[in-house]
Amino acid sequence: VQLQASGGGLVQAGESLKLSCAASGDLMAGGRFNLYALAWYRQTPGKQRDLVAFISNIGTTIYTDSVQGRFTISRDNVKQKVYLQMDNLKPEDTAVYFCNIGQYASGSYYPNSDSWGQGTQVTVSS
Repeated sequence: VQLQASGGGLVQAGESLKLSCAASGDLMAGGRFNLYALAWYRQTPGKQRDLVAFISNIGTTIYTDSVQGRFTISRDNVKQKVYLQMDNLKPEDTAVYFCNIGQYASGSYYPNSDSWGQGTQVTVSS
């Protein structure tokens, strides 16, 4: 599966951005996109990639504490896309954001290690 994230940029603290991620490839054939969970991760230099939010195949959403109430994840199964609406951005949200397609089970997200894509840079100035 191929994932292409877009929508990043440079904004000031308090502003908003909406990230998009398009999925394609053989695994998506036959409408199978809607069977998978989807997630956004972010990574800063020298640190591990952290889960920001995910949405299950039935629409259950989970957010990391630091973005709860500010970020909203959504999906469009027809367009085979996942979105991340980011409001009231803070300088600590600065990172490269990656989307991922995986599985949701027992309240947890299990990423597909082969479907990261190149990410999109988000920079928030104070």
